[in-house]
Amino acid sequence: MNRRAFLRGGTLLAGGLFLPAFSGRRAWAQAASDRPRPFNFDALVDRARAMADAPYDPPLQPDPEIVQLIDYQRHGELKFNTDVARYSGQPDTGEARGYPLEFFHLGMYATKPVQMFAVEDGMASEIHYDPALFDMPPDNPARLLSPDAGFAGFRLQEWYTEDDWKTQDWVAFQGASYFRAIGAAGQYGLSARGIAIDAALSDRPEEFPDFREFYIEQVPGSDPDTPVIVCALLDGPSVTGAYRFSIVRGLDRTSGVTMEIEAQIFLRKDVQRLGLMPITSMFWYGEYGRNRLIDWRPEVHDSDGLSMWTGTGERIWRPLNNPDGTRVSAYMDDNPQGFGLSQRDRSFENYLDGVFYDRRPSLWVEPLKPLGRGTIQLLEIPTDDEIHDNIGAFWVPEAPAVKGNAYDLHYRLHWQNDEPYPATNIAQTRATRIGRGGQPGHPRPPGVYHFAVEFDRPEVMRKIPYGVMPEVVVTSSHGTISRTFALPMPNGNVWQANFDLALDRGQLADLRMYLAMNGEPLTETWMYQFKPDWAFG
Repeated sequence: MNRRAFLRGGTLLAGGLFLPAFSGRRAWAQAASDRPRPFNFDALVDRARAMADAPYDPPLQPDPEIVQLIDYQRHGELKFNTDVARYSGQPDTGEARGYPLEFFHLGMYATKPVQMFAVEDGMASEIHYDPALFDMPPDNPARLLSPDAGFAGFRLQEWYTEDDWKTQDWVAFQGASYFRAIGAAGQYGLSARGIAIDAALSDRPEEFPDFREFYIEQVPGSDPDTPVIVCALLDGPSVTGAYRFSIVRGLDRTSGVTMEIEAQIFLRKDVQRLGLMPITSMFWYGEYGRNRLIDWRPEVHDSDGLSMWTGTGERIWRPLNNPDGTRVSAYMDDNPQGFGLSQRDRSFENYLDGVFYDRRPSLWVEPLKPLGRGTIQLLEIPTDDEIHDNIGAFWVPEAPAVKGNAYDLHYRLHWQNDEPYPATNIAQTRATRIGRGGQPGHPRPPGVYHFAVEFDRPEVMRKIPYGVMPEVVVTSSHGTISRTFALPMPNGNVWQANFDLALDRGQLADLRMYLAMNGEPLTETWMYQFKPDWAFG
């Protein structure tokens, strides 16, 4: 669930192989037949269902000693030859223009090959690994790999109308069941996964199932708004599955990337925590939670909060934490309308670096089929640097996940700057600030902490009559609330909700707050989990 195992430098991840119906080198040769074979998604679902009744066969990892020599630096030397990229419209390919398809090479952080197929007119043809597809320095250890070593994943480049297309990728599948896309600002950030199995359990390690086959279909020469179809076969010790991604990029790059996903999932074994439609991200610190001299930048995060739209219509914002130990927060719901990890802070001045956290996408999960009862769960893992993905969010069904269960999912992922369906009648949280309690300029009482939460949406906040102060409605599971008041910011578009919380060290408080006027909410519900030790060491 973090970059310690799966991510290095933003591109290197682990991958998967082919069906358990085959095994060993002989099966690899059999699967490598150049003869096209019929393909459709229903057949892939049938294969996944049959695999769930058979023992798990781990994927083959070719030439492991050589692959371990391809470290981060040597992997960076391996450049895919864009002149032969499928769907690039280049003369060497003989194909019309589409979204050029490139492949990732194996390496120390991407050790398991994935079978790749191109689909055309209902027929799937395997795309074979060939070292000639990559530019390799003469001394790179990749030259020592077997000629059938395989690919670690793939990505699609932007569609350009000029004579020469440029190497700017917008979606990538690489490592276990991880995938990601850029948002409206053209930047990668957080990732999604096909599934999360037993994340953050004390009595067993997390399981990372693999996408072991990909079937990629696009229509060269078609309109750039035509979806790219990617089907994937999932396999792991406890689960199998078939996924169909309908991915839309288009030439309007201000709209980000949209993926409509159909998934059929089958359990081989009992699963204690089944995370569906999972997202992973990174949060080191925001405008709160930063100790002095920890870093020179004001904020460092790919996402700054979990946003939820409940089945009853309530909008909730939960700022993220970098806790002192692994924590999972569960939010019960019945048929939620959506959830996601968002990057709401879009001001470069709040990051002041060259990696453009202000451009990182938000990712919203929109169920297209009712989910029933369950919990949106937020996983927060302590981190001391930005190189680790330490945040996870996913849906966990209420019913136990037992061997033989099947799950039919249909949902949409929105990779955008903002949430795709914002509420227009309530204000959104803009910032959360935490410090010592009491009144500035006076002695500060020990064990008291002040919260200042800013809400912004001009069309809502301007409705507050001059001289009227909204009510700060706040509750806490522990401690004592005092000094509640609302304060308008100078331009009148932003209001700040303030309160003090008296809380002992070691206590954990679940806070819930919103601004109201005449008994009606003016803002979304701000929820936060606070422990003094996190903020003040």
